[in-house]
Amino acid sequence: MPKLGTFIIEGNGKNDSIGTGRRKSAVARVRIRSGKGQISINRRTLEDFFKTEQQRNAVLAPLKATEKLETVDVLITVIGGGTTGQADACKLGIARALKIFDPETEPKLREESLLTRDAREVERKKYGLRGARRGTQFSKR
Repeated sequence: MPKLGTFIIEGNGKNDSIGTGRRKSAVARVRIRSGKGQISINRRTLEDFFKTEQQRNAVLAPLKATEKLETVDVLITVIGGGTTGQADACKLGIARALKIFDPETEPKLREESLLTRDAREVERKKYGLRGARRGTQFSKR
């Protein structure tokens, strides 16, 4: 029995469209199937998982752009990174899965730049420095 506030979207998974989204160190595996507009992220609701409106809007952007918000169910498993990276990983995963689910949506998704992966990653710390680029403070004496 699932915990309070969680829900499971029914289906056997045979007609699912699958997409993978990545951002920073977050990875989202997304499944899309025909349904009533339910969104499940790690078996939690969208509002329960992402607390800020900005992150929720990022996740819903591909569905709003293609007007599929009420016609598909979305199941997301996301790991790694922080909440902003996870939201953007979900956005890319949903866009890629929608492209497979309905190939006619691809031009609209491309026009909104939703199929482009944000390749920015954290720069590694260098030896002898305090961070990736910041050196130590200069001391005259």
